Amino acid sequence: MSNQRKVVVITGGSSGIGKAAAIELVKRGASVVINGRREQELVKAANEIDPTGTHVAYVAGDISDPKVAERLIGEGLSRFGRIDTLINNAGIFIAKPFTEYTEEEFASILSVNVAGFFHLTQRALNEMLKEGSGHIINITASGFIEQPIKAIPALLPALTKGGLNAATKSLAIEYADKGIRVNAVAPGITKTPMHPVETHDFLSKLHPMGRMGEMQEIVDAIVYLDSANFVTGEILHVDGGQNAGQW
Repeated sequence: MSNQRKVVVITGGSSGIGKAAAIELVKRGASVVINGRREQELVKAANEIDPTGTHVAYVAGDISDPKVAERLIGEGLSRFGRIDTLINNAGIFIAKPFTEYTEEEFASILSVNVAGFFHLTQRALNEMLKEGSGHIINITASGFIEQPIKAIPALLPALTKGGLNAATKSLAIEYADKGIRVNAVAPGITKTPMHPVETHDFLSKLHPMGRMGEMQEIVDAIVYLDSANFVTGEILHVDGGQNAGQW
């Protein structure tokens, strides 16, 4: 393993935290396979992650589609030979009063946040079991799951991302004796392209530390967990204190 590059599959890898994680991991000697819905954005991201194209591959498509999950794992195996780490980063966040959610929004959030996790993680685990090693990192969420925020009603994200927190612990126990670790990073509200600059002042006040998170701070947590060989079942909060309590 020390003579080989680690192979990391990352969903939601065309922008934001996913792309930032891919850039950092390639710098640290990994090869990455990224996924996103729009191929044009994936091509741009791949060029930014590794301009040589040697240590990056991509698969476009909706991760809730089992065929896309199959292609994504297959690309990692065909290009780089194995799957060492899976980062389940793709997710949909829609905040609104519970009674205003539509059936379409319900289906969309569950398909990406839950079905996408299920299809891809199951396939990645099958490959990791063959090697007797592997690591899964779920990007979940912090404040509105464990400490709901009145100003941001978000039942469906809480339902799905909270479920991933529970799944993280469940899988960690199930596969601890198989050489496979499962952890989660639970970010606070982070400065990514999904949050317009004009919202930053309001969003900063939703954290006890009085500011939003930076993408690099989330990436640092991902890098730590991927190297922490005695850590499994951990939900690492990187949230400016949101999970600690009311403020």
